[in-house]
Amino acid sequence: MSLLQVKRVNHSFNSKKLFTWRKQSNKALTNISFSIEEGTCLGLLGTSGAGKSTLGKVILGIQRPQKGQVLFQGYDIYNSDKMTQRKIRRDLQVVFQDSYSSVNPRMTAERIISEPLENYEKLTVSEQRRTVISLLERVGLSEKDLKKYPHQFSGGQLQRINIARAISLKPKLIVLDESVSSLDMVTQSLILDLLRELKDDFGLSYLFITHDIKAAFSISDRLGVLEKGELIELYDSKEKFFSSRSPVVIQMRDSILAEHPRSRSLHHG
Repeated sequence: MSLLQVKRVNHSFNSKKLFTWRKQSNKALTNISFSIEEGTCLGLLGTSGAGKSTLGKVILGIQRPQKGQVLFQGYDIYNSDKMTQRKIRRDLQVVFQDSYSSVNPRMTAERIISEPLENYEKLTVSEQRRTVISLLERVGLSEKDLKKYPHQFSGGQLQRINIARAISLKPKLIVLDESVSSLDMVTQSLILDLLRELKDDFGLSYLFITHDIKAAFSISDRLGVLEKGELIELYDSKEKFFSSRSPVVIQMRDSILAEHPRSRSLHHG
């Protein structure tokens, strides 16, 4: 059984046309189906407006789809009893793009990372502190960062704290929603290295939502392409992605080449 199964998910948003009362249905997701196996990362690529964030919300249980199912460890996340939903919330975590808006600015790093532990674990004060220190060290920070507030960290450091919080309960799956896209290239590379290490060390699974092909390639085992709310293709390997004749994929590949002047001249020559 797959860890996550998304089955024929459809979702749309209603909007009122200007000067009329007639509602207009805007399709956000159309017949989306895929699965993620334990210990693997699915990179979900798409441009702005492709439906990536909506799909992420559907999988996290934030946005109920109008049609279809989302099964996590075999349970329907929208039609389960309270005990099962609590287990799902523990085993399914998220790291968002904006590290600053993802935390309470009035909380210290210790309090931010402690929140899930307080909700799900029965630890003594000293046990919880040791656990938080261990998590900080695991993401490349240290005990001296415990009492610091979000504004005292760089964007990359704060994203490490968000990652520490996400792994604190040893989840099965983490949704990474554009989690490195707001970082500079050097910091982005370091965070991706960290995510790969954590995946191997903890046996984590990831849904890596991004518009960045290079970032997706560096961490993903499989790749999916979302375009205008449709999952147009799933690729079991990077080689298959590169050999794809899909116009959307070709455009994505060309955008990589266009970043490098030498490649640009070779490509057009």
